[in-house]
Amino acid sequence: MLDAETCHAACEAKDRRFDGRFFVGVKSTGIYCRCICSARTPKRVNRAFWPSAAAAEAAGFRPCLICRPERAPGLAPIDAPARLAAAAYQRIEAGALEEQGLETLARELGVTARHLRPVMKAAFGASPIEIAQTGRLLAARRLLNETGLSVTEIAFASGFRSLRRFNATMKQRYGAPPTAMRGRKAVARGESFTVTLSPRGEYAFAPVLDFLRARSLAGIERCDASSYARVLRIGDALGWLSVSTNERGLALKLSENLAPHLRPLVAQVRGAFDLDADMVAVDAHLARDAELKKDVKREPGVRVPGMLDGFECAVRAVLGQQVTVAGARTLTDRLVATFGERLGDPTAATIELYGAFPTSAALADAGVAAIAKIGLPRKRAETVHALAVAHAEGRLPLMRGAIAAGREALAAIPGIGPWTIEYVALRALGDPDAYPATDIALVNALGRKGETLEHLKPWRAYAAIRLWRRAATRGARK
Repeated sequence: MLDAETCHAACEAKDRRFDGRFFVGVKSTGIYCRCICSARTPKRVNRAFWPSAAAAEAAGFRPCLICRPERAPGLAPIDAPARLAAAAYQRIEAGALEEQGLETLARELGVTARHLRPVMKAAFGASPIEIAQTGRLLAARRLLNETGLSVTEIAFASGFRSLRRFNATMKQRYGAPPTAMRGRKAVARGESFTVTLSPRGEYAFAPVLDFLRARSLAGIERCDASSYARVLRIGDALGWLSVSTNERGLALKLSENLAPHLRPLVAQVRGAFDLDADMVAVDAHLARDAELKKDVKREPGVRVPGMLDGFECAVRAVLGQQVTVAGARTLTDRLVATFGERLGDPTAATIELYGAFPTSAALADAGVAAIAKIGLPRKRAETVHALAVAHAEGRLPLMRGAIAAGREALAAIPGIGPWTIEYVALRALGDPDAYPATDIALVNALGRKGETLEHLKPWRAYAAIRLWRRAATRGARK
C-alpha cells in the first residue's frame, strides 16, 4: 500500500501513473473513485485510501459513476508476494472462483490456499471471496451500462448463480436494483458492442501491433497499423473481437454473442495487451543493461504482446520449433485449413475474419497421422497431438496467471523443451520473467550465446520483446 501523502499528492494531481494502484473513498458522499476522476477533488479531510475496489466496497463505499472504477488498470508488482497476489487477482477477475474453488486456484499458482489468503489480504485489503464478489458486481455494472443484454443475461454473465441473488446483492451493495442502474441512454442490442479498457500510463500500441502483424494468420486474425481483430472461442461461444485505440485507452469491440463472457474476456485482453504493466519501472530496470538502455531511450514503453488462447499459443510454439516465423505461419495456416472451424458471421466477414483455430478436442480426435500430413515430422505431430489430448482432458492449464501449473504440465509432454516452455510462459501464462534464451533471434540480437540476462530479473520477458524487435528491425533494413 502506498503511503497516505503519496496518495494525496496523486489524487490532487490526478496522476495517471497511480491509476488503479489505490482507490479514493470520499467520506462525505460514500463514493469511491480512481485518483484520476474528473469530478471535483474532495477535501483532504474527506479522503480515505484503499488498495483495491473490493476493500473500498467492504468498507461501505459505492463505485463512482463518472470515473468508473471497473475500468481502472490493475497492479504491476515487483516482489514475489505481490506478483503472486496480482496473478491470483487476475485469475479471480476472470471468474476463476466461479469455475473452481480457492484450493484449485492456489494449486495452479504453485501455493496452498492457506498461504494465498493472507497474501491477498495484505496486498488488496480484502479476501479472495470479497474480491470475487466485487468483481461480479463491477462486471455487472459494465454490462448494464455498455450492452443491451437483459438483466437476467447480465446476472449469469457476471457470475451470479440466480437472478434473485443478483438483484438482492446489487440492492444491498449499491442501494438500487439492476434495472435502476442502466445508463441514462439505453444501449440497443445489435451485432456488436464496445467497452473501454484503461492502460497504466501511456500506451505504445505500434510495437504490439508490429509483433502481432508479423505472426497473424489469415482468416483468424487481422492486424494493421491501427487495430487488431480475431476470431475467438470462449466457453461455448465462437465470435470475434477487435482492439483499437480511443481517447481513453483501448476500445474493445465484441460480437454480441460474446457479451455473456465479457468478464473473462476483459481479463484476457488486459493481459494479452499488457495493459497493467508499469512501464516507467520496467524501462528503468531494463536500462541497467548498457545495450538495452539505448533501445529504451529510443523507444520507451515496449510491452509484451501476449495471446488470447493459451492452447493456440502452445500449438503454434511447437509448430515454430526450429523454423522461421514465416515457416511457422505456413504450417499453422495448413493446420487451421485442415482442422479449424468456419465462423458464420457476416459482420466478421467484412473485416476479413472467417475461421477459428482448431480446438484441442478436434486435434485430439484427428490423431497423429492426420496432423503430420500438414508437413510435420512424425515426432512433432506426436507432440501436437499430446498437447491436444492433455488440454482436452483438463491436464494442461494454460490460462494467464497459472504460471507454476502451466510450466509443470508443459514439461511433462514429450517434445516440449525449455524454449517452448519459456515462449508459452511469456505469451500465454503471463510470466514477466520468462526468457527463451536459446531463441536464435535473441542470440543474434545479443551477439552472443548462452546469455540468460539474470541481471534483468524479474522482467526478462520485456527484454526478450525488445531484442526480438531489434532483430526484426535489422531484418527489415536488410
